[in-house]
Amino acid sequence: MSSVIAPNASKLALLGGTKVGEVTYSKFPVFSDRAIERVVEVLRAGKAIGLGRFHSPEIEEAELTISRYHGGREVLAVGSGHAALQCALAGLEICNGDEVITTPYTWGASISCILHQNAIPVFVDVEADTGVIDPAQIEAAITPRTKAILAVHIFGQPANLQKLRAIADKHGLALIEDGSQAHGAEIGGVKVGNVGDAAGFSCMGGKVLPTTEAGYLVTPSKDVFWKAAMIGQHMGRSPEKDFPNELRPWVDSLVYTHRVTPLNAVLLTEQFGVIDAWVNERRRHAELFRAKIADAKYLKLPDYAPGVKPVYHLLTMNFDAEAAGVTRDTFAAALKAEGMLAFGYVPSPIPDWKRLHWQGYEGPRVNWLQALEKAGVDYRGMALPNCRHRVANSIETRFDFIDNQEAMVSRMAEVIHKVEANIGALRDHERSAGPAAPAKR
Repeated sequence: MSSVIAPNASKLALLGGTKVGEVTYSKFPVFSDRAIERVVEVLRAGKAIGLGRFHSPEIEEAELTISRYHGGREVLAVGSGHAALQCALAGLEICNGDEVITTPYTWGASISCILHQNAIPVFVDVEADTGVIDPAQIEAAITPRTKAILAVHIFGQPANLQKLRAIADKHGLALIEDGSQAHGAEIGGVKVGNVGDAAGFSCMGGKVLPTTEAGYLVTPSKDVFWKAAMIGQHMGRSPEKDFPNELRPWVDSLVYTHRVTPLNAVLLTEQFGVIDAWVNERRRHAELFRAKIADAKYLKLPDYAPGVKPVYHLLTMNFDAEAAGVTRDTFAAALKAEGMLAFGYVPSPIPDWKRLHWQGYEGPRVNWLQALEKAGVDYRGMALPNCRHRVANSIETRFDFIDNQEAMVSRMAEVIHKVEANIGALRDHERSAGPAAPAKR
């Protein structure tokens, strides 16, 4: 075989060269034969209704399995991560003008759960390196109306729960965790979800722990658990033996339908049997990737403090646009042309979104604008420098490596090194063609 390199092999694929090759991933989500067989049994038995533990042994089994994983906390299985977070807020009786300090750098469901309780999101900036909420920004945002802090463990990176817990305790606030991208992430030897007064997790098919569409709430408080059940479960799960008598006068069917199905309950149980192995593989591949791009000039992984153990739902990287001399979007377009998925996960700071601006709003009616107007909040033009920098400069990529995919990690590093080696040509391209379109997933 000839060792001669083709003339366009080192030329960027974006500029007409030959691409490095597609980065492919482990099959994901994946379900074991046992999980599939159990789902078939559920379907054959016609078990389509999930009213709670009293009605479904599959749901009881799932909630007990999840409880063991989270150190014995109370668990409420629900239909989605958004449902879990809304139930967390309802269980803590946060609603009707109560303020919740949270992050502007996340997926919208982390915020819409607050809005759906007619509560008021109060946005503070994030850490520049990771994009998780910055504890140093929180105390200045606390008012007499503040009732909670909602921290998002974005991309599987744990927020600084020790500092957040201390702030919450100092000011008598609830701490809520959004662990939807972070099953199994740890900080200081403690799993996420095990520090807050309540936590919500998503288990849709693309998450670290996938089913088809499901989620769960964890809390150390039976009181929070039962009040959460009252907002989103059939009759508040009042037929269950432990339902508190003092809540019975308030039970009715004025609930959101946040139930989990027996089918997904089975999948929850089975997936918790393999999640630790999957998380370990994600971490192993991330450390291999970190080593392979250690000499990269323009693209770096976040640095994590000792004791911080992400789970890499997505891999987030920080791009140095100033040093590279091109925009993030142009650099991402070059990566994508070589075969590596590259995008910006958060399109803009959430306070910029028009459906939060009651001032002059002309879109379809939404139920939260009246509450925001009554509270007098004005989200327009918030500074949020770290959030805005990450929106413009972070690059995310898929990272579903749950079995041996070292060759693909090497390919990702090869793509990055090739693009960086051709940065001069990429600068010339951007000067002539203009910046690429926003890097979307």
